[in-house]
Amino acid sequence: VQLVESGGGLVQPGGSLRLSCAASGFSFITYGLGWARQVPGKGLDWVSSIYTDDTTYYRDSVKGRFTISRDNAKNTVYLQMNSLKPDDTATYYCARVSKTTWGLPRLLGSWGQGTQVTVSS
Repeated sequence: VQLVESGGGLVQPGGSLRLSCAASGFSFITYGLGWARQVPGKGLDWVSSIYTDDTTYYRDSVKGRFTISRDNAKNTVYLQMNSLKPDDTATYYCARVSKTTWGLPRLLGSWGQGTQVTVSS
C-alpha cells in the first residue's frame, strides 16, 4: 500500500490549493479515503473524508471552503482548499478510512508521507 500526497505549498490568506493523494497497492474503489492534518506538537485532526458510497465528511472549520473528491480511474483523491486561513497551516496526510456509525472516518492502515501547507502573508 502506498499513498503519496502532493500539492502543498505557501499561499496567502484567502488563496487556494489543491492537494492530491495518489494511491497504489490496493483496490482503490473499495476503500474510503480521508485527509487529516497535524501541526507541530499536536495530534492528527481529521479534515475530510469520502466514502465508497460517495458520502463525505468535513470538520466544521472547513465546511464551505474545502471540497473532497475522488477519481477512481486515476486512483487519486483530492482536497480542494479555498479561502485558506492561517489556521489551516499544517502538514496534510491522507489515508484509507472506513465510515463509522456517525459518519466520521476511522483510520485503516497507515498514513502517507504528508504535504506541507503554509498559509501566510
